[in-house]
Amino acid sequence: MDTDALDATFSALADPTRRAILARLAAGEATVTELAAPFAMSQPAISKHLRVLERAGLVTRGRDAQRRPCRLAAEPLREATAWLADYRDYWAESYQRLDALLDDLQRGGTESRAR
Repeated sequence: MDTDALDATFSALADPTRRAILARLAAGEATVTELAAPFAMSQPAISKHLRVLERAGLVTRGRDAQRRPCRLAAEPLREATAWLADYRDYWAESYQRLDALLDDLQRGGTESRAR
């Protein structure tokens, strides 16, 4: 897995405005004007966020006559999810061991505490 791409993905996802933009794009393509509408910021500020998302490979811009719609590019999210899955598996195993230990302690009752 490309660590530079992973770093760029997580860096882009660190900002709540960029996460909101991605959530909006998950519903379908949108122009910069449409993306800027719900935010109390200028179109140039939204464009800066979009450039970060583009550099991370999370957003692409097309051309449709005069429009330049933005689209979600999900592959970097898939790669980040795959990376996180290893840690999800680690925590699942840890919780299973903890559950087993708690079961042993409950079955042992006072006998386990006497040791």
